[in-house]
Amino acid sequence: MSEAGKGGVAVHASVLVVEDEPKLRDLLRAYLEREGMTVLTAATGADAIALGMGSSPELVVLDLGLPDISGEAIATELRRSGDPLILILSARAEDEDRVRGLELGADDYLTKPFNPRELVLRVKALLRRGRAAPGQSEIRSFGGGQLVIDEGRREVQIGDTLVTLSPSEWGVLLTLARVPGRVYSRYELMNAVRGYEWQGYERVIDTHVKNLRRKLQAGAEGNAVIETVIGAGYRLRLSLDQP
Repeated sequence: MSEAGKGGVAVHASVLVVEDEPKLRDLLRAYLEREGMTVLTAATGADAIALGMGSSPELVVLDLGLPDISGEAIATELRRSGDPLILILSARAEDEDRVRGLELGADDYLTKPFNPRELVLRVKALLRRGRAAPGQSEIRSFGGGQLVIDEGRREVQIGDTLVTLSPSEWGVLLTLARVPGRVYSRYELMNAVRGYEWQGYERVIDTHVKNLRRKLQAGAEGNAVIETVIGAGYRLRLSLDQP
């Protein structure tokens, strides 16, 4: 009997698994379908792009080591078409490889070999985080209107510019904005954007902050919206505007 059938809650989501190893691809499909997800699979980069553009999955499990097109190029194309959540699979375990994957805008990075149950846990956490904001309607303004966060629409405006954030970048910004000026450690931010206790490589949060800063900087007239506190973490430099 499936875990969902034993009392767990089925997760109704569309997931695209991109993996060229048939046994691993079938195994991941079985584990995800057991949780109630609709799973599409692709063995090549070309098929992944076609399926991603045609079906608009909520989440993509993407192997970087495909035979025809690099995982990096696939991630870029998928982001252009529908902005799905992306969980990267890779045999590359070096720190720089993790950072490079996350700089592409990926939301999580899992190295091979791995336990399929851990992948399911990460997929479910990403989906919960990706769906969390629409139920809220609060609009908050910071720094005299310099930064505006609309949680209901999941939109961020910096100056006169509307910026598009990945789910992980959104999670970082929303966490920092909860208490402007408060210093959040890398560990706190990592657990906030992962959605579960994550005992892992904390430097990945630096990559998300770097990407977030780059997007916010253009409309901030050169002023740093997110401030680094050496040895402690990060904080939102702008104060909350009073209604």
